Amino acid sequence: VQLQASGGGVVQAGGSMRLSCVVSGSARYMGWFRQPLEKEREFVASIKWSGGSTYYADSVRGRFTISRDNAKNMVYLNMNSLKPEDTAVYYCAADERIILSSIRNPQAYDYWGQGTQVTVSS
Repeated sequence: VQLQASGGGVVQAGGSMRLSCVVSGSARYMGWFRQPLEKEREFVASIKWSGGSTYYADSVRGRFTISRDNAKNMVYLNMNSLKPEDTAVYYCAADERIILSSIRNPQAYDYWGQGTQVTVSS
């Protein structure tokens, strides 16, 4: 499985941004994670490829939306009402065997895209 993320940049607080991740290969769950400077990588959102069930970190629920386009093999992260604390390098991840109880654990994912920087200015 190969992943390629895109769509980062600089946005003002309160603004919106969409991240995209193209997936080659199959996956059971896709996830978005982020890593602020000098902090650990943290779970943002996940989606089950079959069925589309979605899961969110409390810090982004209601502001971020994860979605997928099966025909295009794409996963998206729509981010609204962005805050300076959302500033981080964002990564997409995938795994073929991950189970629901592990989707928030970055170590449970075998495949990662390159990161894309999101900077929210105040």
